This record gives sequence, structure tokens and C-alpha cells, in this order.
Amino acid sequence: MNIARTYGNIVRKKLESDPVKAGKLIRKGLHLEGFRVKHLSDKRIPAGYKYLNYKGITVVADALDDPEHCAWTNIFAPVEILQNFGLTSVSMEALASYLSGFYLEDYFIDRSESCGIASTLCSYHKNFIGAAEAGVLPVPAAAVTTTLACDANVQSFRYINDIFNIPTYMIDIPHEYSEESLSYVSGQLRELICMLEDITRRKFSEERLREAVARENETKKYFLSFLDKRQRHEYPNTLTLVLFQLFATHLSIGEEWPLEAFRMMDEEIEAYPESGQKRLFWIHLLPYAQMALREYLNFGGDINVTCGDFDLDYIEEMDADHPVDAIARKMILNIYNGGFERKADAIADMIRKYDPDGVVEFCHWGCSQSSGGVMLMKEKVRETGKPMLILDGDAVDRRNSPDGQIKTRFEAFLELLGKGGETA
Repeated sequence: MNIARTYGNIVRKKLESDPVKAGKLIRKGLHLEGFRVKHLSDKRIPAGYKYLNYKGITVVADALDDPEHCAWTNIFAPVEILQNFGLTSVSMEALASYLSGFYLEDYFIDRSESCGIASTLCSYHKNFIGAAEAGVLPVPAAAVTTTLACDANVQSFRYINDIFNIPTYMIDIPHEYSEESLSYVSGQLRELICMLEDITRRKFSEERLREAVARENETKKYFLSFLDKRQRHEYPNTLTLVLFQLFATHLSIGEEWPLEAFRMMDEEIEAYPESGQKRLFWIHLLPYAQMALREYLNFGGDINVTCGDFDLDYIEEMDADHPVDAIARKMILNIYNGGFERKADAIADMIRKYDPDGVVEFCHWGCSQSSGGVMLMKEKVRETGKPMLILDGDAVDRRNSPDGQIKTRFEAFLELLGKGGETA
């Protein structure tokens, strides 16, 4: 019995007649999942991942219960600044993923398209917009997005702002780093700070921001140490658990709990045996709901996803003495910003460093960035000498993911890995 699907069907029955009730059921479902993860999760899950999973769920559930202290964001928003004002970042990507976890994505995607949203738009955005249109998401105190990486962010947040009139700030990120571009982005961050002071009636504390950036630096050190050890040690995971790392590396970075999670993982992994698994480096989105991939990669005995590009999009130490400039620099120098060559070169360097047995790129439906640059990425990976698999599908909408085709191609790639081939 699929409990998530069954619960999702209960929610679905309320979507038309009582969307507010449906929203409450979604939030209750998240809290129940948090309880399950904390007390009843699979015994194979390491304590560090268990804690990270629990926090990733409950942080979102608590924020949705308290919309006055919640901000809708994208994954690249300056969350350290939002934390300064007691606001929790709930990204549209996370919301879309959770709604898909309840098997509701088809309803919300269809609703957004019925409102005139293009069918070719990324399904994360359509899922988020449809849920907002349906009235199941409590309206937050603010919304913050960036032009970084995804060209749909600005349009989606403008659309949401037009509906709900949420105080919204959109940060424009220049493609190239310079003193002028740093000053430009820092100026926008200070404008955002002024806006948040007005909204929350709280004063900005540069000292608190310094402390958050210092914690961020320490958190990254533990995470990078964990990844180094992951090259030698087993550490059981699932696609969902790997995806949940984004809560700690992005959406809550600078808070205490990501530091604790990665400290636990870094210490705990040393107790696990040396790994004889085939190790995968994952590019772009993890289709955690894809049954064929879950079959092979969830607690995989022979093969495992050990790291990916999203968690490593900016790993430089930040200047905690000048925190606003440090956050601006992080955004401009993110590997997803600017020309695709920056991302491709950076990922090739990551592959050389972590020396995986194979590389997988998942080209998500509606994402022009991943699909448009996949051939360049293929050439860069070829230069590293690692075999690569390119998959097409949808990380959110199950209707757009050809499970049989993905299964066939992934099985062929596994065979290729055993023979030391190049590309599938």
C-alpha cells in the first residue's frame, strides 16, 4: 500500500470544494512524515541523513503553519539575510517537490496550464503556481527570487505577485564578476534589507549576519570533508536523501542545524566500511520519484550517488567580516550563473576531484538550461575520461517520465560501467 498516494487522494477530494482544508491536510501530512522520519524510518538510514531529512520536512511544515514568518524563494535566494529577520525560506522547488510527494502534481500542473501558463514551462514552476492559484498555500510575508540559473524564476514570481500582491524583491545577477557587479548586487541586497525591515518591523543586525556567514563556512568544511570520505566509505542513502542535502547547503545554510547535520555525517561515515560500490556523480536534478532509478539507487548495493553539482555550486570560503559583499560574491560566482561554459568547466573539475565511476545528467522537462547545454557538458565529461549517461524526463510530473525507457537506458549504463565504456 502506498501511504503517500492514499493520503494524497484524501487531499485531492478537498482541492475543489475546500482548498483551505486541503492546505491544512498537506501541512498535517508533512508533520506526520516528519514524525515518521524521526521515529519510524528505515533502519539503514544513517543518523546524519535521518536528522537532515527530519529537519528538511519540519522546517517547511512549520514555516507553512506560520506564514507571517515565511518567505517564498527560489533555491539561490540570499537566505542568510532572510534569517536575520526571523523569516524561513520556503523555495518554490521544495514546495513543488513535496506536492509531487503527495501525488498531487498533475492537478496543480493542469490547473496552472488552464490559467494560461505555457505547457512548456518547467513543471516545478507550474506545480508551484497551480498550488498558489488553488489557494492551498498560505500567503507568506514576502517573496525573494533571483535571475540566477533559471529564466523562469522572474516570470513566475511576477505572476504570483500579481495575484497576491506579496512584497517581492527580484535580485538581478550580472553574468560576470567585477568590482562594479559586486557593488551592484550588494546594493540590491541592502535594498532588500530595507524592505524586510519595513515588513517585519525588525532591525537588521550585521553582527548576526557575520555569525551566519561564519557558520556557513564551518558547515561547508564539514560537508566537503564528508564528500572526501565518501570516496572511500559506504554511507547508505536514497535519491530523496541526496536531494534533501539542498536544504542544508542552500535553503537553511547559515543556521545551526545544517552545521550539526554535516558534522554528524562527517563523523559518522568513518564507522562505515570501505566501499566497493560504483560511485555516480549526478548533474542537475534528482528525479527522486522515478521508480526505475529508485530500484537501483535507493540503498544501492552495487551503485550509489555520492555527490552532485547543485551542492557544490559555490564552495569558496566567504568573508564573514563583510557579509553582505560575501553573499553578493557568492551569487555572482555561482557556477550556474553566466555562460554555460562556466558550469561545464566547474563540473569537469569536480569530476576530476571526486573521481566517480560514472556521471549522470538528468535533463528535466522544461529546463532549457540543462537540455540546451547537454552536448557541451557531454564533451567536457568526455575530457575527464568518465562514462556518462544522459537521461530525459521530468523530476516532478510523473506523466512526463517514461519509466520503461529510463530503466532500459540505466541498465545499459550499468553494463557500460562494468566494461569501462564512455557514453550512453
